[in-house]
Amino acid sequence: MQQDPAPFSRHLRVHRHRDHTVLEFRGEIDIAAAVEIAPYLDRVTAHPDARVVIDLRNIEFFDCSGLRLLYRARSRALDHGGQVHLVCTHPLTLRMLRITGLSRLLPPHPTPDAALGRPEAKSGSL
Repeated sequence: MQQDPAPFSRHLRVHRHRDHTVLEFRGEIDIAAAVEIAPYLDRVTAHPDARVVIDLRNIEFFDCSGLRLLYRARSRALDHGGQVHLVCTHPLTLRMLRITGLSRLLPPHPTPDAALGRPEAKSGSL
C-alpha cells in the first residue's frame, strides 16, 4: 500500500502561488479521495510556518471526509506555526461549511488572491 501519494493525482493538484503551497482538490472528495490526499496534506502542513491554500473550486462532491481533511490541515498547520486559507465557491460546500461551523475557523474566499488578502483588480475602478 502506498503511504505517500504523488502530489499530482486525480484528486489533488499542487502548485505555488505568492509563496504559498496551493492544494487544489478535484472531483469527488469522499473517503477514498481523503485516504489518497491525507498523507500529502499531512506532509505539507507539518513544515514549520507552512503557508497553505486549499482550493475547492474544482470539486464535484464533498462529504464529511473532506471536512475532516480541512480541519486536520488547519490544526496541523497552526500547531507548527503555519496558516491555512480556504478557497471555495461551491454553494452546497459553502452551506456545509457554514452549518458545521467550520467556516468560522476557515473562512472561505472566492479566489486564492482574495484568500491571501489581495483582491483581484476590479474592472473600471481604482
